[in-house]
Amino acid sequence: MSIKRGGHTFAGFDKPIRTPNHPSGKSHAVVVKDGDKAKLIRFGQQGAKTKRPRKGESAADKAKRASFKARHAKNIAKGKTSAAYWADKVKWS
Repeated sequence: MSIKRGGHTFAGFDKPIRTPNHPSGKSHAVVVKDGDKAKLIRFGQQGAKTKRPRKGESAADKAKRASFKARHAKNIAKGKTSAAYWADKVKWS
């Protein structure tokens, strides 16, 4: 099942894709099901230096990830209809 929204083709609901050249400046997009409606969410800053957890990472990398999660905690908690939720899941976790 493929979904077409915003000039992109998605593999399905809750399947984020990269949009590296999008003029909005957002690096990713995802289509989520909100009730019986589909909603396109763009998230992530293009070119941002994000830090996913990895073996042997520095304390600075851990602190950077913790700062992002603390700064956006309220919006992440809103669930999958928020851009912060998807940025946390795709770019920081």
